[in-house]
Amino acid sequence: MTLTARALDGVPEIAADTDLALLLAERAGAPLHDGDVVVVAHKAVSKAEGRVRRLGEVEPSPRAVELAAAHDKDPRHVQVVLDETAELLRAARGVLICVTHHGFVCANAGVDASNAADSDTLILLPLDPDASARALRARLRELTGAAPAVVITDSFGRAWRHGQTDVAIGVAGLAPLVDWRGRTDSVGRELRATWIALADEVAGAADLARDKDSRQPLVIVSGLDRHVLPADDDGPGAAALLRGASEDLFR
Repeated sequence: MTLTARALDGVPEIAADTDLALLLAERAGAPLHDGDVVVVAHKAVSKAEGRVRRLGEVEPSPRAVELAAAHDKDPRHVQVVLDETAELLRAARGVLICVTHHGFVCANAGVDASNAADSDTLILLPLDPDASARALRARLRELTGAAPAVVITDSFGRAWRHGQTDVAIGVAGLAPLVDWRGRTDSVGRELRATWIALADEVAGAADLARDKDSRQPLVIVSGLDRHVLPADDDGPGAAALLRGASEDLFR
């Protein structure tokens, strides 16, 4: 199997109400196919959906002021993080480890200032990344006649490893997990724990095709046809990747 990942050049600054599907179709450079996977950095989606906050419009709560003082952060930034947080798990070394309203466990509830249009603006995660992925897939089909899968990504750290990697926070038209449990390995031994996070692996592969400062939020990954679902099936989305609190050994 050959896998290719191609970042699209010439993508302008994304503004509210930008038609991302039209932007992608215009800059794809070649026709999209049903077996392709379109990978979109979440900040492009968030900007298009207006999911931004201006610090000048934020009034910090006493809790935000307290956390900001303890962790050398802007209390307005902390307030935005708290607004996006369902549960604060830990605050240490200037990082707030949060459970977002989506159920993601991540630093600062995914609130980030990088790649924002100005220093007064924070970018939030999409309200419903799976719904955003489904809408983008439907719009691409309307514009191009093809129904590629869509993966929306963000960079997450890992509790037990240094560094960050891109993961899928929204998925449409792709099997997010490939379950090999109960099957056998190359020598016939039963596999008991092999449950492949395919959508996360696609997110990481796409990130290798661009640099963080390249303004290339759109990547087309080809070669995964067998994992792309039919046009009328968007699949369970990235929600299937989330581990419940009762199964999470780190909580």
